[in-house]
Amino acid sequence: MLSLMKNFIKEEDGMGTVEIVIIVAVLVAIALIFRKAIYNFVKEIVGKIFNDGVKDEVTEGL
Repeated sequence: MLSLMKNFIKEEDGMGTVEIVIIVAVLVAIALIFRKAIYNFVKEIVGKIFNDGVKDEVTEGL
């Protein structure tokens, strides 16, 4: 029984998936924390690219 527990602990098959889920969760949390800054940055870039003509259409849904 003890060897079965040791083998179970040594298995790392699902570790890659767990790491990816944690990375995605951290990125989503950062995006939520800085959403106003990200929104303003994107709005400024879109304004520079399209000379404020299309900016209202692009940012209207946000």
